[in-house]
Amino acid sequence: MTGTQQEISYIVREPREKNVELAKQLFSMKEAHCSRKFHRQIPGYRMSALQALPNLAAMFNVGGIWTKDESTRLQLNSFKVLGGSFALYRYLQKQLGLTGSDTTFAYLASQEVKDKLGDITFASATDGNHGRGIAWAAKRLGFKCVIYVHSETSVRRIDAIKSNNAKVVIVDGNYDDAVRQVAIDAEKNGWTIISDTSWDNYTEIPTWIMQGYLTLLAETQEQFSGVGLVKPTHLFIQAGVGALAASVIGFYHALFGQDAPKCIVVEPDKASCLFESALANDGKPHSVHGSLDTIMAGLACGDPSPIAWEILNENADAFVKVPDYVAAKGMRMYATPLNGDPLIISGESGAVTLGAFASIMQYDHLKELKVALGLDQDSQVLFINTEGNTDPVHFRQIIWEGADPVPKQYWINL
Repeated sequence: MTGTQQEISYIVREPREKNVELAKQLFSMKEAHCSRKFHRQIPGYRMSALQALPNLAAMFNVGGIWTKDESTRLQLNSFKVLGGSFALYRYLQKQLGLTGSDTTFAYLASQEVKDKLGDITFASATDGNHGRGIAWAAKRLGFKCVIYVHSETSVRRIDAIKSNNAKVVIVDGNYDDAVRQVAIDAEKNGWTIISDTSWDNYTEIPTWIMQGYLTLLAETQEQFSGVGLVKPTHLFIQAGVGALAASVIGFYHALFGQDAPKCIVVEPDKASCLFESALANDGKPHSVHGSLDTIMAGLACGDPSPIAWEILNENADAFVKVPDYVAAKGMRMYATPLNGDPLIISGESGAVTLGAFASIMQYDHLKELKVALGLDQDSQVLFINTEGNTDPVHFRQIIWEGADPVPKQYWINL
């Protein structure tokens, strides 16, 4: 089923037998335990909160709304450090000939490792959070780091990367242009690329990054168990190149197979490469072009990660693309909770899934989508707040000044 209503477009896949074999291979609970065991060693590690919003759930007449809040992860305002740090861990293990063994964070940061491996420079392209996570991990492990950003990246995000001793290179164009340029320069300079998107003959490190994200999912399942839930019934997952979405959806299909939750992928309408790939319906990833001009900086990606698309194509149940005001609405909902629900500080990319869900539940013209997804009083809906206040100026413009408002014709009364 495909629909376009009031600037929110959607594709719902027909019910089918899922192919979960690749998900089981890449995103098993064994891999999740390995990732989490490594992250627990990092100084400052704490399990991020799984926040319940019971009053909002009652307002929308669903069984539960749950937000895994990554805004406090290692004081970096984003989940991205989980993937980047784990990829560095796996890479260094491989260079040391220690693959398959337990290697401590302290040992990897030791002078002995520097003496064995010599001078390594890690490099990546980013819209902000991924680069900051790589820079943070490289600094703590004692290695150099170069991060490429596109020309529209905010000064606040660039400064956050520089604060971790990384060199920042600004590239004309968009995120995908930065990805292409860092690949060229890394080959010329002998740098090691730590990218969350894959391409021909470059899949191992992006896979490690996706496996690093499994830490937050293992935590989530432990937290659900603590409140008596086996699993969520619905996952709303935001996507840029698709790495996080593939990790989340892959994990739940590896764990629950055909009984996995309904999985809905949400993208900006100006950077909807996964939506367009699903629309093409030929099994291949497809790119979108242009400026990718969206407030959701972390999702402003025109080229899907092929390995991520392979997981999403097999296992996602729906793809939704939304305008910027949907993300801004989600930010304001988190920041002004109903009485008794927790306040959650969420950036543009972190809040878009809540905004999309609220739109589906509120608008009559999206009722067909709501029914197709089976959102009802028994639903337990999981969101991941992937970032906090990563750009304070723009955050205040949205929350205080009302930037990117919901068009008046879509206002509702509840």
